Amino acid sequence: MTSPAAVSFVDVALDQLAETTGKIAVFVPENGQLGLSAKRINRLTRGAIKRFAESDMFAKMSDGDAREMHMPTGLVADSVIVVRLPRRPSVDLARKAGVSIAKLRGAASVVVTAGSIGRAEEIAMGVVLRGYSFDDHKTNDSTDLGAVTVMVAKPADVEAKAMPLLAIADGVFFTRDLVTEPANILTTTEFANRLVEMEKIGLKVKVLEEPELEKLGMGSLLCVGQGSDSPSKVAIMEWNGGGDEAPFALVGKGVVFDTGGISLKPAAGMEDMTMDMGGAGVVAGTMRALALRKAKANVVGLVGLVENMPSGNATRPGDVVTSMKGDTIEVINTDAEGRLVLADVLWYAQETYKPVGMINLATLTGAIIIGLGHENAGVFSNDDKLCGQFLKAADAEGEGAWRMPLAKAYDDLLKSNVADMKNIGGRAAGSITAGQFLQRFVQGDQPWIHLDIAGVASVKAETAYAPKGATGWGVMSLNRLIADNYEA
Repeated sequence: MTSPAAVSFVDVALDQLAETTGKIAVFVPENGQLGLSAKRINRLTRGAIKRFAESDMFAKMSDGDAREMHMPTGLVADSVIVVRLPRRPSVDLARKAGVSIAKLRGAASVVVTAGSIGRAEEIAMGVVLRGYSFDDHKTNDSTDLGAVTVMVAKPADVEAKAMPLLAIADGVFFTRDLVTEPANILTTTEFANRLVEMEKIGLKVKVLEEPELEKLGMGSLLCVGQGSDSPSKVAIMEWNGGGDEAPFALVGKGVVFDTGGISLKPAAGMEDMTMDMGGAGVVAGTMRALALRKAKANVVGLVGLVENMPSGNATRPGDVVTSMKGDTIEVINTDAEGRLVLADVLWYAQETYKPVGMINLATLTGAIIIGLGHENAGVFSNDDKLCGQFLKAADAEGEGAWRMPLAKAYDDLLKSNVADMKNIGGRAAGSITAGQFLQRFVQGDQPWIHLDIAGVASVKAETAYAPKGATGWGVMSLNRLIADNYEA
């Protein structure tokens, strides 16, 4: 997998700056007053930092922005990255500063002279999150990131704060890798194997194969993958870091490639459907982050792994299948397959684990992109308290999320003449009727959220913390939700 850049935290050593190779980042607040490190760099560069701090260019910069001074006189370093930042930045500003450094440093090693600036651990988090490049299948263009060295006044204290953050970044990278992998590499079997490998970091992982899924009655999930040569699976990851309490459950849609099945998608853009396992990718990345930081909570992650292909054995529009719950479903459109996968996994999660709360994630509908664009995931919930907790966590992590409605009028659109329900409700309110479909597989008063991440899992332009492509959206928010509400 793609590993985050190596980060070390060391004491401030001003005498070493003149001979430092790679790049050096210094911080200057709005008033232009230089700290100790910036003063030393300024003296070595014969006043260049001070002149820049007094320039119109610096005045027009926003907090968190950075500019690069190439081939500075008096230094061995290739460049000095000057970051405008107050001495006591917010989390968002500190991470923004780190992202700005990451963009300018490229693959070079960088020494971040944070000194006594607040939230240096968050600056490091920003540098790491933005320093992502997926090069596994490039033969002559791989990116080997240099190390990140953070000079701070109390390195042990900052490192202690940074370690959980860097574990989260590792989980984000894991999600990005999974979402980016081509479908001929990330088959259902390979996906399951990568999850089993996480037993090395303390997760308990088991994989349910097709014979067991058939015994469980998962006809809804199995109908999606029956046209593919890749076997359908359900992978379950358990992290038991709490006490005897019931776990929180995360459920992910893992369609490793989605042709639409017999309801075939148009050719244009179909290559993007390698990311249709994005929900499962976020669940996997979150479970990795929780294990790496040794979260004091019980969490179970369940992902349904299938491939939706057309063949002589594929499910047809008009077929009726029976879910694990026992409800029958008329499959009107085989391209509305994610909800069929999630229905059975949601039911299994409740029957097996009796979770205290449950969140499912899926790149479920194009309709959510029409409604919310690529700025927000759609949030559907039957529980105001759980929904509020998640929205607060997402806001704190800068991951866009917007609550959408659920109501009986939308549910009525799923009525079928031949089965208990249809798998689609028509063009109008498509993302909402998808949520209504899933809610039918939520038991009683089980607190539940459905996250439609179709617009945020992978995007064509860079985001706050990621280059264009897979974002890893959701790992940070779900981790914070668990940390703030379910840890001992």
